[in-house]
Amino acid sequence: MEQIDTTELFRTSQSWDGAELPDYPQGRPELVAVKYVIPQGRKLGWHHHDAMNCGVLVQGELTIVSQDGTTKVVHAGEAIVEMVGTVHHGENRGTDPVVLYMFYLSQKDRPLSVQHPEIPIR
Repeated sequence: MEQIDTTELFRTSQSWDGAELPDYPQGRPELVAVKYVIPQGRKLGWHHHDAMNCGVLVQGELTIVSQDGTTKVVHAGEAIVEMVGTVHHGENRGTDPVVLYMFYLSQKDRPLSVQHPEIPIR
């Protein structure tokens, strides 16, 4: 009989850019899971997250760009711990659609992301 294989994808108190994650918010948590499909050549708008979040890229290649120009490329099968409070955007510079599952530790009626349409995408 085949054994069950378990792989810890990450254990961290920091986002991908090395910043410390904030303390848990007060009150009842709301866990949210979102599947994103980003077509080739598409960019998400500039935004930031107030809620801690992490995810796993299951297909494609995602480039995350912070407002200061720092970038992180995530490949299929890799996990990501997103920045909290830092303005950034994601884009699909690859040849395949990006499929990304993200998990947010939020609270009821709190937005998962705050958009910054006044910042032009580079």
